Formats: sequence, structure tokens, C-alpha cells
Amino acid sequence: MSKAHAPVEGCPECHGQLRTSGEETVCTECGLVVAEDQLDRGPEWRTFEGDGDSNRKRTGAPLTRSRHDRGLTTEIGYGKRSNRLTGRKRRRVARMRRQHNRARIPTKSDRNKVYAFTEIRRLVGALSLPDYVREQACTLFESAQNEDLLCGRSIEGFATATVYAVCRIRDISRSLEEVDDAARADHEELKCAYDALNRDLGLPTGPIDPGEYLARFATRLDLPHPVERRARELVEAAHDLNLVAGKNPVGVAAACLYTAARERNHPLTQREAADAADVTPVTLRSTYTTLRDSGRTTVGPE
Repeated sequence: MSKAHAPVEGCPECHGQLRTSGEETVCTECGLVVAEDQLDRGPEWRTFEGDGDSNRKRTGAPLTRSRHDRGLTTEIGYGKRSNRLTGRKRRRVARMRRQHNRARIPTKSDRNKVYAFTEIRRLVGALSLPDYVREQACTLFESAQNEDLLCGRSIEGFATATVYAVCRIRDISRSLEEVDDAARADHEELKCAYDALNRDLGLPTGPIDPGEYLARFATRLDLPHPVERRARELVEAAHDLNLVAGKNPVGVAAACLYTAARERNHPLTQREAADAADVTPVTLRSTYTTLRDSGRTTVGPE
């Protein structure tokens, strides 16, 4: 059992200077062991560069689910030392590097994961999504692969579907059209893959709150903060009137922004609001008319 003591200023016997060596604190004058600590207070890394504890390098990048091997792969790089190789050694290292790259992806399943994870990372970057979406989407793709859902279906479609599914699970405001526009898969491949994920894996997906879209749409339309704040109140009113259930949340958000802009006499047309949300003016007008007739807003007939 380890013994740990509070720090002592000097030796309790001779008041000499203390020195810590390994696990023990020893008096340099009389040799008394003042304290004993089983914890190693030194650095948890090793360095061979001769610079002591000033080198803060660890053992590499942390594990990640966005790599088919969790990021544990080693690489034969192209450092300065490799540039000094000539002749037979250069050809030998090139051959070792080629064989090593082939051995990194030993099976077709790993090859599919490498391709899908690359597509997921590209989509996450194109849609400006946080890193945890990438990690969870890769985990979801691996689960779909383990359940044999990829047989006869598009890998690009499943990669896109996992990103969209995570957005739905995490209540991130990305519509199907936005994900579809950034994807390499077509709409039918995306829809087929998402239906398979939702049906066979039982995803805890639900409708996204229209309020999640307001900030992005207000920025696109260059609307002032009072208009956006009023639009959030109208979204709550739409929930109270049961206008959100069964409707496209993107269209509801655009309708609330348009209604708030009319209340604040801010110039905004239905076409501009609909284009910002990538919906038709008919979709916007349906929610707007219901809000206007409910008495929750002060706008009058156009």
C-alpha cells in the first residue's frame, strides 16, 4: 500500500536539505527517508533526442473511429533520410512501402470502409459539421456493414445516408436536399440506403425542430436580430397550433421568418424566403396563411 505524505520543508531530525529520488524523499545530511510515494511524478513519455523533459511529443495521434484500423496503421514515410538512399536500397524501400500499403487493407470489407470513410469525411467538411458527426457516421456505417445491409447497394449512398442519419439523431439542421446536393450518390441511392438504416438498425430519429434552421436562414437573408427573435416566437406558436407535425420543418422555418419580417416591415418576399430554405413558395404560403388566420400574428391580408 502506497504511503503519501504532505511536502516537508526540511528534515525533521537535522533540518537538512531534502532530495527526491524515485519514490523516496531523502535528507541529504543524515540520510533519513522523510516520505515515500509510489506514484511516478515523472513524464509518461520517453525521448531519445537528448532534450530531457522539454520534448512534449507523445506516441502519435489518438484512436479514431473514422479510420478503418482506428488510426493504428504505421507508414513508411518519405523523410529526409529516405532521400539519401541510392540505388539498390532505394528500390528495396520502395518495394517495402508498396507491399506495406497493400497489407494495410487486407480484405474487401476494409477496402469498402476506407472508401466510405473518405466520403464521410468529405461530406462532413462540405456541410461544415462537427467532428463527432464524422465519428458517429463511421460507426453507423460499420454497423450497417456488419448487418450485411450493403449487399447490392451503393457505398456512396450508405456513406451519405449515415451522415444524414446522424444529423437527424443529433437534431442538427441539415435538410435532405442539402445533404443530397453535397453527395456523390443520387437521390434514389440516398433514400434507399437511409430507409435500410432506419428500418434494420432502428435509428432513434425524429423530426427536427424548425427553430434549428432559423439562424442559418436568417444569415442567408441578412435579417436583423429582432426579426429572427420574433420568428422563434412564431415557431413556438406553430407548435402550440400543431402546425409542425406532418410538415417540412424547413418550410415552417421559412414561413416564420417571412411572417416575422412582415410584422417588422422588413422587405422580404416569399420567393426570397423560399429560395433560402430551398422550398417552393407554395410550401411556405401554407404555414404562413395558417399563422395569419390563427390570430398569433399582427400581419394582415396581402
